[in-house]
Amino acid sequence: MAIELEVGTKAPDFSLPDQDGKRVTLKSFKGKQVVLYFYPKDDTSGCTKEACDFRDSLGPITKAGAVVVGVSKDGQAAHQKFIAKYGLPFALLSDEDAAVCTAYGVYKEKSMYGRTYMGIERSTFVIDATGRIKALFRKVKVPGHVDEVLAAVKA
Repeated sequence: MAIELEVGTKAPDFSLPDQDGKRVTLKSFKGKQVVLYFYPKDDTSGCTKEACDFRDSLGPITKAGAVVVGVSKDGQAAHQKFIAKYGLPFALLSDEDAAVCTAYGVYKEKSMYGRTYMGIERSTFVIDATGRIKALFRKVKVPGHVDEVLAAVKA
């Protein structure tokens, strides 16, 4: 069981392949803030809206010294299609065994139409330049979320 993450705790390190198979680690962003967002599935309505909101706000986020990285259980091919379809200018990482999702406490039992299953709870972590959690958002509602993240990055 993962430790309960909160503001001020060290973010769990990770090493995951991006859409091109390149390994991405938390350490590779040392000295930068990281907006690490976990989402359930590529090319579904809420996830598409969230990804496009991050895409459309990338300028101010980058200007504030942060990078955006998305994580889901989808594989590289799905990520490549999703990026191409919506022109997403940031990396999407594949956590197919949900190890990183579990470390961040976002892989949870969910239910839909009376059926329970394991899935990703939409969540975002803002990690500061030293690798500590600066802000976290769980059970994210997509409308207005990127504005909250941008405020946290600038804080």
